[in-house]
Amino acid sequence: MPAQSPHRIDDQDRLEALYAYDILDTEREPAFDDLVALTAEICDAPIAVINLIAESRQWFKAEVGLGVCETPLETSFCRHAILEEDRLVIRDTTQDARFNCTPLVTAEGGIRFYAGVLLKTDEGLPLGTLCVLDTKPRPEGLTDLQMRTLEVLSRQVMDLLKLRRALKLGQQGEVDLARVSDDLTHSEARFQAIADSMPQMVWSTLPDGFHDYYNARWYEFTGVPAGSTDGESWNGMFHPEDQERARARWAQSLETGELYEIEYRLRRHDGVYRWTLGRATPIRDAGGAITRWFGTCTDIDDIKRMEQSRELISQELSHRIKNIFAVVSALIALSARQYPEAKVFASSVRTRINALAQAHEFVRPHSEASAPTLKGTTLHAFLAALFSPYARMDGSPRVVLRGDDAVFDDQAATSVALLFHELATNASKYGALSVHDGHVTLTTRREDDQFVLEWIEQGGPEITGEPTRQGFGSSLALLSVEGQLGGKLLREWAPQGLRVTANLPAAALSRRRAAQNVT
Repeated sequence: MPAQSPHRIDDQDRLEALYAYDILDTEREPAFDDLVALTAEICDAPIAVINLIAESRQWFKAEVGLGVCETPLETSFCRHAILEEDRLVIRDTTQDARFNCTPLVTAEGGIRFYAGVLLKTDEGLPLGTLCVLDTKPRPEGLTDLQMRTLEVLSRQVMDLLKLRRALKLGQQGEVDLARVSDDLTHSEARFQAIADSMPQMVWSTLPDGFHDYYNARWYEFTGVPAGSTDGESWNGMFHPEDQERARARWAQSLETGELYEIEYRLRRHDGVYRWTLGRATPIRDAGGAITRWFGTCTDIDDIKRMEQSRELISQELSHRIKNIFAVVSALIALSARQYPEAKVFASSVRTRINALAQAHEFVRPHSEASAPTLKGTTLHAFLAALFSPYARMDGSPRVVLRGDDAVFDDQAATSVALLFHELATNASKYGALSVHDGHVTLTTRREDDQFVLEWIEQGGPEITGEPTRQGFGSSLALLSVEGQLGGKLLREWAPQGLRVTANLPAAALSRRRAAQNVT
């Protein structure tokens, strides 16, 4: 969102207004915690904060995903937000000159997205923001619904601040308690209106998991009487095959405090079961104890069916390609029997085709049941098998592996196979493997917590420059390294041959072992 023109504010008046609420450095309160949890859920953000800007610091009345109560003002996005009229949205912080050099952005896993709406007094003085942050850029920003909800919830925060101040003054005999009660009723009504207007089903529980609140959307979707699914009765709304799994996952979250997330089939009012994504976040007090759970249910049935259709088509296409490999191999074997003098050549070709079919097993789409498994395989052994179709007629490799080997498992196999299958295919069509004397050196080495793989082509056609466009395969290779493995991919189009460097987290090659070490 383009920044609005900054407007002038009297910081002394603003600070006096903030201090009048007597809110800084107070204990956590469930009402504020519920609001940031709701904000994070609606905006699908890992971090949400009620942020108040003091003289030299920003202090968080409530937060999800940060784990701290304040930070220095120098690192604050919100100190810029209060200079705006109403809001500040930064879709990619690395592209914003105000923030792209700050530690919050430059650090690994740093902040890449920010959206904040001002918390204003009735006089228009900005006290801080209600904001969401993400570690990934969001080129599309927030949806209109998310932005409107953020604005409404920011007003709800101000209502709570005013009520809190009024209650304190009322206890001192300075405010009419009847007026405070009316304001509280108005605030609760606004919150109910927000929850009921959401497209998702919203629910909340006590710390022990007892469900005591559902919004109107839940009752519209399920058709059950109000209050009938309180307590533990919610599980009966799930498909019988999903009930035990959902109950076990919820029990695990209650026991450990982990975020709750699961897909299950939820019965609609017409008796049809619809795939639903259930999520819940724990709200904690200052001591870390859970005071409440806040959750949502989102109908994902249409998305699920599209995914299933796409997977079915991909599986069918891959099955046919696999059959083509088998048919071609059989035809070569048949021809070799008819022409014995070509037996050696035919055997070599069949070996290459079978190796290509094996490589295809790792790069084709898979379901959980059909995914290949690797047991005790190292990275070099896997790559040697992947490159065997490109060997010379005498069996010597044209892609030479050097350097450090590494433990390797099936969770990384597809991504690594996609990258090097694409490189080898392109090299055989346009690069070093397209000519008789060309070859490739693939050097692998460990550097601290990183694992570096360098692909260097030599002896192929001279490269005159970088391609003008990137093909689908190259895009897929980039996605495999940077999206799936969390690494970086660099291509250098040197005249003597393509040079590709993949810099990966070492743990990415054996995620299962890394996970076991953590636990």
